[in-house]
Amino acid sequence: MGSLKPEAWEAMLMQMEREGIGFYLNGKPSGPREIIDRCCVCEDVVYMPDFVTDEEGRLKEVRYDEVKNW
Repeated sequence: MGSLKPEAWEAMLMQMEREGIGFYLNGKPSGPREIIDRCCVCEDVVYMPDFVTDEEGRLKEVRYDEVKNW
């Protein structure tokens, strides 16, 4: 999560979702709230998402993999 507060992070992910971006958590379709809830449990860990683009280079998915259950 870095220096981004959960509220700002959620707003950013919600905007991306409105624009049609898909989210995945450990390989399964997910939503912004679930990602934030799971990634905020352990504040000492920084999760780096994978950004997946389509053939034209537009963002189509954001994937958070290997997020542990703390």
